[in-house]
Amino acid sequence: QVQLVESGGGSVQAGGSLRLSCAASGDPYCSYDMSWFRQAPGKEREGVAYIYTGGGLTYYADSVKGRFTISQDNAKNTLYLQMNSLKPEDTAMYYCAANFAGGTWVTVQSWRDWGQGTQVTVSS
Repeated sequence: QVQLVESGGGSVQAGGSLRLSCAASGDPYCSYDMSWFRQAPGKEREGVAYIYTGGGLTYYADSVKGRFTISQDNAKNTLYLQMNSLKPEDTAMYYCAANFAGGTWVTVQSWRDWGQGTQVTVSS
């Protein structure tokens, strides 16, 4: 099991940037695969970005490709999401996830452990 704590959310204007952090603790074998999800009001939680921390392999949702970058600092056990060129439609609660259970990374049910979320609000 992995404990996850997100931070770095806030309010920005369209075109701005934010960097989210996710501090992980617990079983290190559960955090080789990690991801960021987001959930806007009235919408389902959706996968934003994935990273295999053992080798740096990354995947992104089409809606954020070229604007968001997922990365990790293994020494600090911290996952990051650099978000540039933010749009109002990026407004959501952002969650990090770990302890991959198999399946496709964009599926909520594929992840066992979740953080509490950090709010991102982008105004036009």
